[in-house]
Amino acid sequence: MKTEQLRSMTDAELNKKLGDLKAELFNLRFSHATGSLTNPLQLNTCKKNIAKIKTIIRERELGLSVSIAPKTEENKVEVKKVTKSATKSETKTKSTSAKKTEKKA
Repeated sequence: MKTEQLRSMTDAELNKKLGDLKAELFNLRFSHATGSLTNPLQLNTCKKNIAKIKTIIRERELGLSVSIAPKTEENKVEVKKVTKSATKSETKTKSTSAKKTEKKA
């Protein structure tokens, strides 16, 4: 399943799809345990699809959503982020650059 399709779904549709995939994963595990699973790679793809859906749901909870703009010439993706405190890497780069400027002065 492509992430573009998942991102275009509503929260209710995503939760329904998540429930369906969890049921499918249960059936795949059961089939695998009994030895009747023909393609064991289905387990991995099902797990990955579950992870994709959970990631999109969590992004929406945090406000880190990626909304796909209507088809345009370049089909750009607009990213919206919630402002939070600076991460460790950002603070390190700021403090090291400040120290360098102090040494030069």
